[in-house]
Amino acid sequence: MIDFNSTAFTNPSTFFLMGIPGLEYLHIWIAIPFCSMYIVALMGNILILFIIKTETVLHEPMFYFLSMLAITDLILSTSTLPKMLGMFWFNYHEIGFHACLTQMFFIHAFSGVESGLLVAMALDRYVAICNPLRHTSILTNTVVAQVGIVALLRGLVLMTPHPFLVRRWPYCQSNVVPHTYCEHMAVVKLACADISINSLYSLAVIVLIVGTDVTCISLSYVQILRTVFNLPSNDARLKTLSTCGSHVCVILTFYIPALFSFLTHRFSKHIPRHTHILLANMYLLVPPMLNPIIYGVRTRQIRECVQQLFMTKIS
Repeated sequence: MIDFNSTAFTNPSTFFLMGIPGLEYLHIWIAIPFCSMYIVALMGNILILFIIKTETVLHEPMFYFLSMLAITDLILSTSTLPKMLGMFWFNYHEIGFHACLTQMFFIHAFSGVESGLLVAMALDRYVAICNPLRHTSILTNTVVAQVGIVALLRGLVLMTPHPFLVRRWPYCQSNVVPHTYCEHMAVVKLACADISINSLYSLAVIVLIVGTDVTCISLSYVQILRTVFNLPSNDARLKTLSTCGSHVCVILTFYIPALFSFLTHRFSKHIPRHTHILLANMYLLVPPMLNPIIYGVRTRQIRECVQQLFMTKIS
């Protein structure tokens, strides 16, 4: 077992991930549902990518954005789960200092990328419903690629200062991170310095990304609802709204756990630490697992392609 007592040092070569404080005796059992969720996320997102790549009928803006979302989900889940399972099952708590900073960067950067992709998908639904005749001319392959690159660069650029800020502080009390992964504030709180710049920058980035993206998504759906309610029949309204159902479910799956985790971590001092950490893990695990299921079940084109693929293999 690892000795989690504090040690005296200034520049640690390694950190030790504690896991879920207070629930160490349940680590082996907690890892089972986590591993199951990771396997479902891997299989589901790889299947989505394979279907979109091989079926030309799915070579449309919505599915291009969905493939970007699947890649982002694979990166998010893979950046945390293998290390977490090694810690839970094999007692491998040690992580190199620079490996910790790299994990931190990937987690926070690609969370921002995923939020940007949800905005891009809302833009696609807006154009498809409010300007259907111009959908293909507005969202060309070039435009889709440019939107994806902007979402990627925004996430990378805004999160790049995080590891550099963490790297500059001295760590003279402990190198034990009370978390299952290298979460930014969990690591920086170990520093023997004034970390207010980290806290303020982190808060500013979250408010900027979430505030901007939620506002853009909300405005898109206000216009979508206005267009839908002007349609002549209830059947047409329901059919049009059904095309947005998958995207709305994915939005709720991503933002609700994220905001709940953020708000409880920042503003609630009475919630146990293990609850904070479990919420943070759900935020990284649940969307990658549910997104391919939601689109696989609710999107007719993907559902039909999956059924055709498995029927062909059976025959």
